[in-house]
Parts: sequence; C-alpha cells; structure tokens
Amino acid sequence: MGNIIAAKAVADLVRTSLGPKGMDKMITSSSNEVVITNDGATILNKIEVTHPAAKMLVDLSKAQDVEAGDGTTSVVVTAGGLLNAAQDLLSKGIHPSSISDAWLMAQKKSVEILKGIAHPVDLSEKGELIKAAVTSLNSKVVSAHSGTLAPLAVEAVLSVTEDLKNSSFVDLDNIKVVKKLGGTIEDTELVKGLVLDGGVSHTAGGPKEVNGCKIGMIQFCLSAPKTNMENSVVVQDYQQIDRILKEEKKYVIDLLKPIVKSGCNVLLIQKSILRDAVNELSLSLLAKKKIMVIKDVERSEIEFISSTLGCTPVADAEAFTAAKLGYAELAEEVSTPVGKIVKITGVKNQGKTASILVRGSNRLVIDEAHRSVHDALCVVRSLVKLKYLIPGGGAPETELALELEKYANTVGGMTGYCIRAYARVFEVVPYTLSENAGLNPIKMVTELRNRHVQGEKGAGINVRKACITDMVEENVLQPLLVSVSSLNLATECVRMILKIDDIVGVR
Repeated sequence: MGNIIAAKAVADLVRTSLGPKGMDKMITSSSNEVVITNDGATILNKIEVTHPAAKMLVDLSKAQDVEAGDGTTSVVVTAGGLLNAAQDLLSKGIHPSSISDAWLMAQKKSVEILKGIAHPVDLSEKGELIKAAVTSLNSKVVSAHSGTLAPLAVEAVLSVTEDLKNSSFVDLDNIKVVKKLGGTIEDTELVKGLVLDGGVSHTAGGPKEVNGCKIGMIQFCLSAPKTNMENSVVVQDYQQIDRILKEEKKYVIDLLKPIVKSGCNVLLIQKSILRDAVNELSLSLLAKKKIMVIKDVERSEIEFISSTLGCTPVADAEAFTAAKLGYAELAEEVSTPVGKIVKITGVKNQGKTASILVRGSNRLVIDEAHRSVHDALCVVRSLVKLKYLIPGGGAPETELALELEKYANTVGGMTGYCIRAYARVFEVVPYTLSENAGLNPIKMVTELRNRHVQGEKGAGINVRKACITDMVEENVLQPLLVSVSSLNLATECVRMILKIDDIVGVR
C-alpha cells in the first residue's frame, strides 16, 4: 500500500498537465535554473524522487519517451488510475497475483480493441501526418505555432526515411536540431544541408562566404607540436628564437600543403583537448589561400557532418586528398542577434539527414520549442514504425472502457471482476481532459460513454468548443503506437508494483 500511495503521488503531480488545456509546471533547480514545460517526461526527469516505487513511474515516462516519444503524460496518468483501482481491489481482499493475471488478459484484449478502431495511413499523404503532429503540439506551450512546426517535423522525418513503403525504422539521430536565440518561433526553419552553431574564423580576413564549396574535415591539429610533459625552454640568443619560429612555420606549412593541393576551400577542424587545434599562423596562411575555416567542431558531430556532406574525416595530413572532400553550392556565415551560425546548402549527394534551426526570443521559449519539435518528430516516427492512426480526445480510452466491460462479462468470476475494474480506469483520461479544460467532468464522460454506446467510435471531448464531437472530423488524430505503448508500459509497471510486498533496506 505504501508503494501504491507513493507512486500515485507522482501520477497526481503530472495529471493537471494532460491535454491541450493542461497547466504548465515551473521547475526551479538548486542552481536557480528555471524550466517551464508541460512535457510529462521532462517534468518527471527534473524533479527529485527518492521513493523507489515513485521512481518506477519516472522510469515509465522515460520508457514511453524512448518507445513512442509522445504520450509521456498520458502513460503516467493511466498508471495512476490503475494504482487507484488496485488499491480498491486489494482493500476488498483480492490477492495481488489474481489482479495481476487478470490485468494481463485485459491488456492483450485492449491492444486488439485499439487495433480495431485504427485506420491505416499512407505515408505519401503528408496531410495525415501533419494532422497527427499538430495534435501532439496542441498540448504544448508553443501550440500557437503548431502550423509552423508540424510541417517541418513531417518534412524532416520523411527526408531521412530510406523507403517510405517498407521501412519501419527512423533514426532521429539523423535529424539535428540547432537552437539559436533571437527571432521568434515563426523563424524556425528546415535547412536542406547543414547548420553549425558558431561562426567562421575571421583571422587575417578569411572569407565569410564561399560558392562552389569543396569541403574537407580534419581531425589533426594545425599548430606546432607540444612536449608530452609541462616544461619550459629558455632561449637566450635571438638567432635561436628566429630558428624556432622558422621551424614552426615550416612545420605548419608542411601540414597545410596537402590541404591546399587538394583544392579544398572550406575546412572544418575538430576541437582538440590536447593543444590548440589551430594557431594564428595557420589561420593567416589559410586566409591567404581564401580557405574558409570553421573550427571547434564537436567530436560528437563528426559522424553527422560527414554523412551529410559526404566528406571523410582525415586524421593524418599525408592522407588528405581530393577524394575525401564533400561538395556543396554555398557556405555562408549568417549573423543572428545573438552570435553567428554557418549554413552549408546545396549539398551534392546529400546523405539521409536533415537540420532544423529552432529560433526563439528567450531561453525558456527556445528550450520548450526544442522539446515540442522533438515530440512532433517522434509522432511522425511512430507513424513510420506502425502505419495506423486513431482518433484522440479520449475516444480510444472510452471505447476501451466499454469493450473491456463487455469482455469482463464473458469471462465472469474473480477474473471478470478485476477486468471490469481495469476497464473503468481508462475513463481517467477523458475525465482529466475535461477537468483540465474547466468543463464538468461527470457530465462530459457520461455523454461521451452514451455516444460510444450508440456506435460513434470517433467521438471525443472537444476542449475548444466544450462539447463532444467527432475527433476524425476535427483532425485530432494520434498514432496507434503511442496508445498501444502507453497501455502496455503502464500495465506492466503497475503489475510490477503489485507484486512487491515488502521493501528491504540493505546497508
């Protein structure tokens, strides 16, 4: 019982942020960092939970985030409802194992019911995908901009999918989201090519814009070598100083020769922790040859950049050849109110990657926009994984509640009683949706059940018009994968909590 109460407390925390009219949470950390969000996974990730059973609900929302990317609040709300039902059944003296076994049967039946109300989606129909992305964005802080962000997310996912007909996997690592302060969310754009945060090196007047780019990427340092240990060399004779400088210059020129010879005119240099990746001397020599230099490229981005531009990272100066270059039409530095970015567009033979440049007026907005774009990308990815859509607005949950009650009557006995309790849990979603929108939840849920009994499988709560309407006509659609994964994960998590009868502390 202690476990159930602790886990329910976490579920009640995020319940108020479910749906388009859900409230946002302001989370402040010990270092005075402020986050404003209503993304379930983010809220639970940021708060500190010490009770082990409550931690299971935090992990539950993380699992939903990995599996489907959206529905992180719904999964916790559903789990909270199941815990409530479990508490009632336990207080009636039913054994936890009986509840757990009955709920496993109900879970399998629920997935069948959901598949029954889903309709297949054609990935070449972008309109359907955009509707699903808009539905996921409508519950976010940036919902006013869903018309801008949803089409971007759809375009990005489709551009990185190998084969729309047969593929069921989209690697979101191939979509790079770059956040840049300044401007508004309206300025967010999908860049066909590459966006790099941070500007070009301006030492000795190097070029800011290059047409007909031949792009090279190096992972070695263009500076004089350092000794392995910290030490200092004392030079007393000015001729020796000259000799040192001459040797250094000769060393750097030898490194640059293959780069210049290959015809490279845009050079990306990986960040180095051992010594300076480039020094003033090498930068000025590169500027004389009209080579644009972009330094401090993060090691984690090397793979993404090389697959986008089709260039091969080179770790040894001798191995730098024209065959390892990538080609693009234009590389330019763009100034923003806060700092600069580099855009490389018109890439020849671009890999299956995409870049989204998210803009926002302040850090809180831009962070939430980034989270929302991620959710929209995940929704489209879910549709590629499982190509079915179902209506939203509490419609699938109401249908589940009714169909499972019918199923419980056919099973009968103790098992049937437990399945009936499981069925009633799903009404928590439409109940919470109407409660968060300031409607009368009992009246709304009763009318919703009534409409579903009459056979309107798509009827759901329209929080904007404060009435029950057909969700398919209202274009409130969500991927089947989000609901199925939410149902499976919530049931598994609660069954696991039910099976724990004692917490043993070990030193």
